[in-house]
Amino acid sequence: MSKKKRLQNRKIKQEEQIKSQIPPKDKSPVVHQRNKIEHYLTILHRELTEKQKKFIELALDKKVKLLLVSGPAGSTKTYLSVLAALLLMNEKKISDIVYVRSIVESADVKMGTLPGEADDKLSPYKRPLIDKLDELLPKEDIQYLIKDNRIEGLPIGYLRGLNWNAKAIVADEMQNCTKKELVTLMTRTGEFSKVFVCGDPQQSDINGRSGFQSIFNLFNDDESKEHGIYTFEFTEDDILRSALVKFIVQKIKNLG
Repeated sequence: MSKKKRLQNRKIKQEEQIKSQIPPKDKSPVVHQRNKIEHYLTILHRELTEKQKKFIELALDKKVKLLLVSGPAGSTKTYLSVLAALLLMNEKKISDIVYVRSIVESADVKMGTLPGEADDKLSPYKRPLIDKLDELLPKEDIQYLIKDNRIEGLPIGYLRGLNWNAKAIVADEMQNCTKKELVTLMTRTGEFSKVFVCGDPQQSDINGRSGFQSIFNLFNDDESKEHGIYTFEFTEDDILRSALVKFIVQKIKNLG
């Protein structure tokens, strides 16, 4: 082999070596998103059942963008959604947790009669989120999330115009939302976000106007899965809050 040929071969090898050291180009869409947390959260969750493990596995799956979760009271819908959000936060997949809830109540006192600004008025509605964080995190981690504005509560009526990138959205008590409100919620989903839409069809307080069950049924198909929308259903057998709650739910269901 001639000297010229050897030099050419050496040059080709050097170029190939340089190329192999260049990381592959990130083809993900460029979107505005907040920096992820630097603090690693100490998540202390209870032992999970096989059904709960399947939920978490599905919730953390990259292809799942939006998860519609149906189930009776005490079946851990909110608990597991918050747990999944915290795990995603630790994995630096999302930056914030947004807790969305309808302002509809079964009592006569309405949100508008409460004093203070919107966030003050929503405070009682964020209580389920704080309760779940109390179960899952030590106090110092909760204070970190609050101080760093990593958790936010919003009523369903405040969502117009929002765009969620790289956030986990836990939408709770969605059986108290109309189809229009649920569409507004679902269409806020931007890139890299994970949306959990939780509802109990047995506990709607809006007199037959709930859109949750029809939306759940509409997206419970293979075409929706191809677009990242999945459904997950808990039953009375999955109630873990207490044996009493399980008995109450089963008894009331017989009323039809």
